[in-house]
Amino acid sequence: MQDEKIVRVVIRPGQQPTEEQIRELEEAARRPIVFDEDCPELTEEQLSEMAALARKQRAARAKPVIALRISPSTLAKAKATGKGYTGFLSRLLDNAINDPELVRKSL
Repeated sequence: MQDEKIVRVVIRPGQQPTEEQIRELEEAARRPIVFDEDCPELTEEQLSEMAALARKQRAARAKPVIALRISPSTLAKAKATGKGYTGFLSRLLDNAINDPELVRKSL
């Protein structure tokens, strides 16, 4: 383990890993998990507590789905921003609703 080196490679979305990277991942998957003081094995109770906490955090972050009518030209402009336009619209609405001047102007 001491003679092993850490290699960090960033694989971008849409980029395919090389044959060597796939082989390295397969080799790593076959290695046993080694627990130590920095990474102890968790008990079933600890895993259950972590799962419950994760569920609670996901529920707190969940955004409700709503139906909203907007003009076709507004939708076209939003879609023109590219992939993720619904997230863009959500952030835009968040910023607008927190701007009292813009809220007053839009009422």
